[in-house]
Amino acid sequence: MSSGNILQEEQSEIMEEISAQHPTEEEQSEIIEEKSAQHPDEKNHSRINDQDSFDIESAKISAAATMGGGRWAATLLLAFQSIGVVFGDIGTSPMYVFSSIFSDGIKHNDDILGALSLIFYTITLLPLIKYVFIVLRANDYGEGGTVALYSLICRYAKVGLSQEMEDLAVSTYKLESKLKSKLEKSAFLKHVLLLSTMLGTSMLIGDGILTPCISVLSATSGIKGAAHSMTEDTIVWTSVGILVVLFMVQRFGSDKVGYTFAPILLLWFFFISSIGVYNFIKYDPSVIKALNPKYIIDYFMRNKREAWVSLGGVVLCTTGAEAMFADLGHFSMRTIQMSMSSVVYPSIILAYFGQASFLREHNSMVSNAFYASIPKKIYWPMFVVAIMAAIIASQALISGTFSIIQQSLSIGCFPRVKIVHTSTKFPGQVYIPEINYLLMFGCIFVTLRFQTTTEIGNAYGIAVVFVMVLTSALLVLIMIMIWKTHILAIISYVLIMGSVELLYLSSVLYKFDRGGYLPLAFAAIMMAIMYVWNDVHRKKYYFELKNNISPEKVMEVVRGTSSPRLSGLAIFYSELLHGIPPIFEHYVTNVPALHSFVVFVSFKSLPTSKVPIEERFLFHRVNPKDLRVFRCVVLYGYTDARTEQVPFEQLLFERLEVFIREDYNFDGEGGDSNENRNYNAVVERDIEDLDEAWRSGVVHLVGEHEVVAAKGSNVAQKVLIDYAYSILKKNVRQSNTVFDIPRKRMLKVGMTYEL
Repeated sequence: MSSGNILQEEQSEIMEEISAQHPTEEEQSEIIEEKSAQHPDEKNHSRINDQDSFDIESAKISAAATMGGGRWAATLLLAFQSIGVVFGDIGTSPMYVFSSIFSDGIKHNDDILGALSLIFYTITLLPLIKYVFIVLRANDYGEGGTVALYSLICRYAKVGLSQEMEDLAVSTYKLESKLKSKLEKSAFLKHVLLLSTMLGTSMLIGDGILTPCISVLSATSGIKGAAHSMTEDTIVWTSVGILVVLFMVQRFGSDKVGYTFAPILLLWFFFISSIGVYNFIKYDPSVIKALNPKYIIDYFMRNKREAWVSLGGVVLCTTGAEAMFADLGHFSMRTIQMSMSSVVYPSIILAYFGQASFLREHNSMVSNAFYASIPKKIYWPMFVVAIMAAIIASQALISGTFSIIQQSLSIGCFPRVKIVHTSTKFPGQVYIPEINYLLMFGCIFVTLRFQTTTEIGNAYGIAVVFVMVLTSALLVLIMIMIWKTHILAIISYVLIMGSVELLYLSSVLYKFDRGGYLPLAFAAIMMAIMYVWNDVHRKKYYFELKNNISPEKVMEVVRGTSSPRLSGLAIFYSELLHGIPPIFEHYVTNVPALHSFVVFVSFKSLPTSKVPIEERFLFHRVNPKDLRVFRCVVLYGYTDARTEQVPFEQLLFERLEVFIREDYNFDGEGGDSNENRNYNAVVERDIEDLDEAWRSGVVHLVGEHEVVAAKGSNVAQKVLIDYAYSILKKNVRQSNTVFDIPRKRMLKVGMTYEL
């Protein structure tokens, strides 16, 4: 078939989709031009990324449901909550940074000024300027994290598995055009981009394990400072108990957790800033000199290699910066910017200056600098607040891990898990039971294995810096292709941020054999899982698209059945939103009997809390009408229950009946009275037959796909598909659980996909 015929076919299909929604002629022309321009020279597979009419309708529902501007009261409320969820990690970093920098003790008093200057400029440059005022802008519909950056890039360049229609202006920005073209044409660069995203995601998950360990262990070590009879084992098991409680409360969601934790974190920030000011005034106010970056140069000149190694401790002051971005879906850019700029940043800077001032007169106490610098009169109240703050610090990365796993699911990079939306107001607030328990057991293992914050800190630094470097790399692509930032600004960003982050990365990698291997081991395991699932998911996706059944083929299959059609309603469930899955032909070939009404059902989740029942079912009839074959996409909001009081099949039957009437009425508009009478007769006959099919019974047909490596595949492909993917598939949620199908009337149809 020539590309011209395909283009005409596509245009006629588009016109049918458009006419169902009654847009203007200008809008019709625009959509046709957009569609035609996507793949002008490609053949049948050019329809892979075409946008279905269901997408257009569901987008309208989503947009309508989420309209409305935020008010200051809601913004302030979210900003308050964000303090309890997002900033615990970076807020509790003063507990262990100085002890990590000077792990071998302070050798020169001015080294404290050099370390303080490094801390001040690192916090200002990375968490504040980079993340709060630059990276947060690179969100994907309000979601943050490396997956969101990847998803954003995929929408502006054809580098991902699925694309969305975007109104892209013609650009004369040559750097952007060349880079975009190179990305789209290079399979190697596409894989590098995807693997970088997986690495960033895996590192963040590893961070979600390490953060609770180091935070809780740092806080509980304060017991030993006041009660010398406490043993290391007691501190470790106390930490384990606190961690278990922390993960048990996650099911209540970040909404309730935020309300509970925010007042405690506010009290924490008040305490550390007040103690910082007290120590600053009492001991050595001259530490204000650290604002001069000259002391950084002096520090390196004096200590050389040891100063470079100590950067692994300095970078711990940025822990939690990546959580600000990963947790964006739980809150909003404005609320995180407000909280960081007005409360968090000033408090931790004052805390570090106060500790430095104390250490100038107490060099020997650097190993326990945080607790040693607390005035004795408020030691125990501060200790209690510190314990609670450490527990809360873990929340930032736990919530961020939930968000980034949800995003990975949406692009086919993670096995199916249960997503629980814990808020009716904020779609990004989610809880994932399987991941929660995985993190809990990981934390317990790490705490019992290492028992001290020194080696965990080494591991922690690698995870933090790796995520930062990968975020910067993806951000540069966004600056070039999407924001179209001036080339000088891009070069400045790369030279400043890139050089700083690579310097820190070189330092933390030096400690690889002293605990630094831990996040890389976690990342290797998670990347293997994500790569296997994504690779086979991708192959399966293209297999279904390649073998997608056309309307003409459906007619041929239905007409070719040797047995008469049975009275009844057959519901075929599929994850394929576009077209009819190949398992239909496989079923009819092996079971030459078909029900009188057939509906192909797919589910689609929208970024809105609820979808009204009357708008939930989007039907499309497969022509000719006498086939009585329909496609249906069922739309759910993130708080909609899949088990309504009215059974799903009854709702589908009722909405199908309404659709049949509306479909015939639309076709019959404008005709003469005789034609209208004929249409009415046909409608009534279809409705009567549908009622009879309903009374005869409903059967739910679910495709059970066995995926095997095709003949001639190499050993690596056979291991990947036949063993690794098979093991994963057996241990994830099955289709009938995801679709919530009644088991008594469910029939699984097996089919083998050779990939």
